[in-house]
Amino acid sequence: MRAKIVALVLTLGLCLVIALRRKYPVKMLLLAAALGIGQLVLNIRPHPGDFALLVIIYTVASETSARRWASRFALVGALLGPSLSQLRFRENPVALPLWATLFFMGLLTVPFVLAWVLGDSIRTRRAYWAQLEEKATRLEREREAQSRIAVAAERARIARELHDVVAHNVSVMVVQADGAAYVMDTAPDQARQALETISGTGRQALAEMRRLLGVLRTGEQAEGGEYVPQPGVEQLADLIDQVRGAGLPVDFRVTGEPRALPSSVELTAYRIVQEALTNTRKHGGPGVSATVRLTYRDDDLDLLVEDDGRGAQHKLYESGGEDGLGHGLIGMRERVGMVGGLLDAGPRPGGGFRVNAVLPLKADR
Repeated sequence: MRAKIVALVLTLGLCLVIALRRKYPVKMLLLAAALGIGQLVLNIRPHPGDFALLVIIYTVASETSARRWASRFALVGALLGPSLSQLRFRENPVALPLWATLFFMGLLTVPFVLAWVLGDSIRTRRAYWAQLEEKATRLEREREAQSRIAVAAERARIARELHDVVAHNVSVMVVQADGAAYVMDTAPDQARQALETISGTGRQALAEMRRLLGVLRTGEQAEGGEYVPQPGVEQLADLIDQVRGAGLPVDFRVTGEPRALPSSVELTAYRIVQEALTNTRKHGGPGVSATVRLTYRDDDLDLLVEDDGRGAQHKLYESGGEDGLGHGLIGMRERVGMVGGLLDAGPRPGGGFRVNAVLPLKADR
């Protein structure tokens, strides 16, 4: 009677192992080992409930969350458990020769070892797929981060282009409109000329805006000439003529041997001169004049724009403006940095403002 009660307790314990093996695999493995040892010590013969030992060995070996020592412990149990059971419960120790005893011990051990091998292979495959999923997730995050960086860079580029186009052309139009209003009654011809300048400047601004928007929509330049080409060094003369027409005297000189330049350098040079002259009109005060020097060197292009006006306040060129909206010089620094150049901007000794940019012409600089 006592043996039956002990066998019932062991069976219930093995049923508990089966029920909780997924939630607590390591604890259930230790419980199964204790029940197996108890079965050997108390001389409880093997019964169908011992199938739980086979199941827990497979479960622990296949669980990626289980610690590696638990898997090794399950392997040891798979190797020793059937052998100890065979030695403990065989009917007649002398009835079988040694080789037969070893054969049956091995025969009983094989299912338990196969269960561990199958579980370990499944654990390895699960770990492999988990690693692949983690790698895919990481690559997706990196791709999203790169996309955000690309979007931010594109937004900054668009902001620079819009600022350069709008600030320069609107500044010219405002100056001409104020002049036309001032001489409307006394000098109608000058007022008419100012209005024509406003009209031409507006058309130029619309053309550049159309080019920019066209590139944004299609991602590439139009082939049919619908949009104006990207401005470069060759358009500096037209830009300076426009500035002169707006009432700002400009001395423009080119030294060195002109030659073909990378498109990024051409656009950067044009925008720097455009922004510098726009700032001269805005901050230089009455009677201001400017000089523009374009110097071709062997390895770089040197740009120098100076004026003799009162110059911008320190807070406007140092931190983007008191209200944070003075993005002209910030855009200059970003443009020059993108082509690997150097920019020096600030007040001149004795008055005025100075912008000096050195743009490398070789990619390895």
